[in-house]
Amino acid sequence: MSTQDNLNEAFAGESQANRKYLAFAEKADQEGYRQVAKLFRAAAAAETVHALNHLRVMGAVGKTRDNLNGAIAGETSEFRDMYPRFIEEAKKEKASDAVILSLDVANKVEKIHAGLYKQALDNLGNNRETDYYVCSICGNTVEKGAPERCPICNAPKEMFKRID
Repeated sequence: MSTQDNLNEAFAGESQANRKYLAFAEKADQEGYRQVAKLFRAAAAAETVHALNHLRVMGAVGKTRDNLNGAIAGETSEFRDMYPRFIEEAKKEKASDAVILSLDVANKVEKIHAGLYKQALDNLGNNRETDYYVCSICGNTVEKGAPERCPICNAPKEMFKRID
């Protein structure tokens, strides 16, 4: 393997560790282990530092226009190829929870992300401002304001968080 391959693998591992540790922190908080939750959040923040360092060294962060094009390609690949393949495999295995609670909603949201990135690319330089809201249940991402009910998972408006 090359150094570039190793950096890519390290980036993926550090990114996954960040998300996993944040989930662990949430669980520790729910169980009343505040100090453990803080430790998991601290480690997650450190993993983010590592991941971003790897990404920079790999030269994977370009100009915003290039980053948007890359994001559009990545999200499009996910909703056209990756998730449909994963959904079919889960259906064959009769893993309905994986389909209903995870893969299908992610697939729907990735299509929305691709559209939002395309819109941002089309408006790049226009200084058009909008607010974004993310459903904390399914990840649906909307502009301007949260809907009364999430069109993907039917969560109430209160489950949407405004992103700064």
